[in-house]
Amino acid sequence: MNEYRYEDIRIGHKESFTVTLTEEMMASFKDITKDVNPLHNDEEYARSKGHRGRVAFGMLTASFLSTLAGVYLPGKRSLIHEVKIKFAKPVYIGDTLTVEGIVEEKNDTYSLLMVKVTIRNGDGDKVCRAKMQIGVDS
Repeated sequence: MNEYRYEDIRIGHKESFTVTLTEEMMASFKDITKDVNPLHNDEEYARSKGHRGRVAFGMLTASFLSTLAGVYLPGKRSLIHEVKIKFAKPVYIGDTLTVEGIVEEKNDTYSLLMVKVTIRNGDGDKVCRAKMQIGVDS
């Protein structure tokens, strides 16, 4: 876990990590949220809608934004204030995702970072884009 202080971070600072979406993650997310939508839970239904298999929960994919802020950028001292998310393409079980954040702005008055996030699948396709406002505790 990174422990960047606000003053350690510069505009252009990047951090990234990869994660493979698993069946276990899907099951845990379903247990927590009680989202029983067949697009996420019924292989046959998802295929009938033109997908190659069950589609991952969008918010499961988006949950990796929390990992980015809380573990990588800035890490231990983070507190997410705001997130704006756009889902560009579906994610499937077995997809390996690369989550990358880059600091675009800093607000010195409030020790806030504005981070642009891109999540790509193993083919390099953008599956999710986000803008995060992250406070950095001293």
